[in-house]
Amino acid sequence: MENLLTGLISSKTRIKLLVRLFFNPATRAYLRELAKEFDVSTNAVREELNQLKKTKLLKTEKSGRQVFYMANTDHSLFPELRSMVSKVMGIDQVIDSIVQRLGNLEKAYLIGDYAEGKDTGIIDLVLVGEIDHYHLNDLIVKTERYIKRKIRTLSLSRAEYNEMLPGLRSRPRLLIWKANA
Repeated sequence: MENLLTGLISSKTRIKLLVRLFFNPATRAYLRELAKEFDVSTNAVREELNQLKKTKLLKTEKSGRQVFYMANTDHSLFPELRSMVSKVMGIDQVIDSIVQRLGNLEKAYLIGDYAEGKDTGIIDLVLVGEIDHYHLNDLIVKTERYIKRKIRTLSLSRAEYNEMLPGLRSRPRLLIWKANA
């Protein structure tokens, strides 16, 4: 993961935790889940979680025997860290490009793994509005090269989106852009 955060933070596990928990602050995760996802020992994850909790960047919530960790959205550094994580994942570049040149975009949603803060290398976007597909394809190719991630889009009219909404609600999704009304 060669990016902005590796120059600032030497622990790859800590970087993964920040990306996982700060990209979508509504997500929460527990120790074993994170260890399995990152393919590292529970001790390595526990150590990093404890460090982040000490600095109050993370907060915990107990549910039965499991302790869930989540980003502390009240922390003074939260907005800056979330912004850095978004830049690292390349989402800011994708949205800026799309909004500027694609016609009448009403909303943009991130769905799937990235909506949960998992950097899998494939960004799934749902774009709602009247989109210029020629420019969309051109922008995707250029942006993929720049951010070194694959982008898959589903472009829907408002009516199509409303029709698909029940199915989309069952998937992780995150509103990442909305036009001013």
